[in-house]
Amino acid sequence: MITIIGSGKVGGDAAVFSALKRLDDQILLLDVAEGLPQGEAMDINHMLSEQGIDVEVKGSNNFEDMKGSNIVVVVAGSGRKPGMTRMDLLKINASIVKSVVDNVKKYADDSMIIPVTNPLDPMAYITYKTSGFDRSRVFGMGGMLDLSRFRQFIHEATGHSRDSIRALVIGEHGENMLPLPRFSSVSGIPLSSFLPKEKLDELVENTKQVAAKVIELKGATVHAPGNAISAIIESVVRDRKQVIPVATYLDGEYGHSDVTIGVPAIIGKKGVEKIIELDLNDEEKQVFNKAVESVKGAISGIEI
Repeated sequence: MITIIGSGKVGGDAAVFSALKRLDDQILLLDVAEGLPQGEAMDINHMLSEQGIDVEVKGSNNFEDMKGSNIVVVVAGSGRKPGMTRMDLLKINASIVKSVVDNVKKYADDSMIIPVTNPLDPMAYITYKTSGFDRSRVFGMGGMLDLSRFRQFIHEATGHSRDSIRALVIGEHGENMLPLPRFSSVSGIPLSSFLPKEKLDELVENTKQVAAKVIELKGATVHAPGNAISAIIESVVRDRKQVIPVATYLDGEYGHSDVTIGVPAIIGKKGVEKIIELDLNDEEKQVFNKAVESVKGAISGIEI
């Protein structure tokens, strides 16, 4: 069973995408708001019925119902409002995530946890420390979402098929993210063969800013994060061993320890099966190290 804690727009969309991909026979939507997960489950089931997809989505306000879950997605918490940074949500969401993870430990202690709540990297750290799980079983959704945005900008700039584009974004899921044109390509051809440095720099900046633009225009980002969550789940349940940037705990990788931040990793049935250490150049290292310091600064102000 896949459990999604938080039944707002992103949680609901994660359930929809996971059900359409048939990632499990049962998906549970959990939320403290009475009626919300039940109504969301009913709505999704009506859609699945017309599609002829035999995945049962249930809604509940009882954490005990997550017993037996293989994967738990934590979306619970306050979302970004226009004008807010992800870090503005830190204190609001830290206590919520700790409480949720305590319940995951209690009722689904064999599961993997995918934190989604913002600010993502500190929340993934809180999840890892609170759960006591092996680090391979806690990996946050951040870079996969940023990557999807970077990929779209590459598509718009080159005109080439989205299917042929490979992109990579690491670092903080926030203002210090690190889109990597040097590790991105179109059908295996380096991106620099298609676009000049000035255009690549523009795509990097657009990728960093676009979430705030979407929030300004429609109030929230929904479909891209919902899909990103399902893509990570799919790599686990189908043991695809995809290389996906996830927020995971570092223990010496990239020269850093005791911090959770986005890095590329092989994601399979055992969760984070291997962290891939890229040979970053000096400029990339500078941005990545700044991101690490930002996350460490945020973590330092939280009691765990």
